[in-house]
Amino acid sequence: MIRVLVADDHPVVRDGLRALFEQLPEMELVGEAATGREAVRGAVTERPDVVIMDLGMPDLDGFAATAEIGKAAPEVAVLVLTMTDDDRTLSRAVRAGAKGYLLKGATKEEIRRAVTAVAAGEAIFGPSVAGRLLGQLSAPPADPFPQLTPRERDVLGLLATGRSNAGIAEYLGLSLKTVNNLTSSVFTKLHVNGRTEAALLARDHGLG
Repeated sequence: MIRVLVADDHPVVRDGLRALFEQLPEMELVGEAATGREAVRGAVTERPDVVIMDLGMPDLDGFAATAEIGKAAPEVAVLVLTMTDDDRTLSRAVRAGAKGYLLKGATKEEIRRAVTAVAAGEAIFGPSVAGRLLGQLSAPPADPFPQLTPRERDVLGLLATGRSNAGIAEYLGLSLKTVNNLTSSVFTKLHVNGRTEAALLARDHGLG
């Protein structure tokens, strides 16, 4: 039996979910909450397997309530059910600790499947949300130093390995004066005070 608590400030939504769980013998509705603080309190006192969380909650919004549940009752999984369909909101919800994210247009079967999945420790997202997540993951990583020219980036990468300017000049087949100028330009564009700080910054972003 999967124990569920529904947190939504709209009575119509709570009524609809209550009716849904009455039809599912493998699930039990153990509580309802109309505010974020009620949701946190219910998660702590009832210890449901899953909290279905709206994000636009009064008193304490769904992001903060999700984060508090993660601290006070970490074994309780939060499944977001919201009208909001944008990447920023999705990212905030996941960072807050949500294990799933569905839109309120989800079918009864999608809700049942999502509740079952997060109760089992899985992460699950609605079809449109999952498609966007996959797109973000498959996109090439952003350039951490877009202000640098390709040659300045080469110099920065070699700085990160600990090479001297003379060593960089020899490796790249450039004059020492050119490398000195490139190095100074890198320092200026990255707002660093010298080669050590530049090298550390480069290593933090995977260069060297």
